[in-house]
Amino acid sequence: MTSADDVRSAVSLAATTLRTALGRDWHVPAAGLTWTCWETVEHVADDLFAYAGQVASENTPPEGYVPFGWRRGRPDGPALTIYSEDTKNPEGLIQVLESSGGLLAAVVTVAPPERRAFHPYGISDPAGFAAMGVVETLVHLHDVAVALDLPWAPPADLCDRALRRLFREAPETTDRWATLLWATGRGELPDHPRRTDWRWNGTPV
Repeated sequence: MTSADDVRSAVSLAATTLRTALGRDWHVPAAGLTWTCWETVEHVADDLFAYAGQVASENTPPEGYVPFGWRRGRPDGPALTIYSEDTKNPEGLIQVLESSGGLLAAVVTVAPPERRAFHPYGISDPAGFAAMGVVETLVHLHDVAVALDLPWAPPADLCDRALRRLFREAPETTDRWATLLWATGRGELPDHPRRTDWRWNGTPV
């Protein structure tokens, strides 16, 4: 089962990788997205924060997100509640990512396991939101890493736990990272058609 420790591991690995690229241009498009690498990292931080917000409340709206305010920096950019104050300081953005990841990990640790909260891909529990945070971090770091020419290959066990929680239809004997990329429409997998439309299943196991 995906845990708070998995969220911490995913975010720590992402931050370590991103810190090797502090001198590069993060305002180029991320691979496969209309967002820049900068916006993509902000999106991950925002998702981690939003998932923490969903799980933290005892009275989460049953059919929607907790209504935090948000904005778009440009029409084609991501809708964000959490974003970096300085758009020229990658280290600051990494700290925002780490902080949001820490918030989700902390909330997952203390939230009752029977708590349920809304997500459009299925009403979920704290472990489910932890898995969502892991997937968002791993696959969007792939998008950024491809664009910035960074090595990025998360551990198989981390990918496997997220797959088993959110993509229960995925094959279980294939390479775990390749399978996660396939499950999220980002890669090929032998004997399996490429996914052009996908979603995870966040409902509790």
